[in-house]
Amino acid sequence: MLAAAGRGQRLQADVPKALLRVAGKPLLRFAMHAIDACLELEAVVVAAPTERWSEIVEMAKRSEKLIDVVEGGENRHVSIRNALDAVPEGFDAVVCHDVARPFAPPTLFTAVLRALDGADGAVPVLVVHDTVKRIEGTVVAATVPREGLALAQTPQAFRREALEAAHRAAALDGFTGTDDSVLVERAGFRVLAVPGEPSNLKVTTSADLPMADALAAGLGG
Repeated sequence: MLAAAGRGQRLQADVPKALLRVAGKPLLRFAMHAIDACLELEAVVVAAPTERWSEIVEMAKRSEKLIDVVEGGENRHVSIRNALDAVPEGFDAVVCHDVARPFAPPTLFTAVLRALDGADGAVPVLVVHDTVKRIEGTVVAATVPREGLALAQTPQAFRREALEAAHRAAALDGFTGTDDSVLVERAGFRVLAVPGEPSNLKVTTSADLPMADALAAGLGG
């Protein structure tokens, strides 16, 4: 499942994030290319914004793995839930990914899927090496021990029944988080960490665009 309904507000973009161009090509094109290149992924559902809907649908249709494009929601959890509802029966494992991380290598999808052999979910992470500060406004309030800390990425893989149960529980509690794994964790399921990729950049602000351009130029697509 590919969450591609973001509107790029922090980027101050005049197009949905899926259509934001780096190295002359939309982010959606790079994300779909990575999905197409992973042999373990059999199908994809895309959650898209209503803005420029037809353009995004036509681009997504270039993938032979596409089975549906659904309307995204007001946040990524709603978008993923809508996409999950569109996944046909028979898929026991699902992968949640973001168009904001268009340069995830196909091997990372494979790694999180294979980790499900011993867990209900798997998340790629980068271990924190920098000193971590907790700040209040412009004041440093504390130094946080970095041992055991890691930065989560997507794609994230889950047992389908675990992810569905986690979304139901979150909806009942009115809970939202910043990724899907936090829903699965709080529902009591076992989530494993696998090594992430430093090049798996998340395009969030305009400061990320020069690096995104460089990565995109190297990948083509």
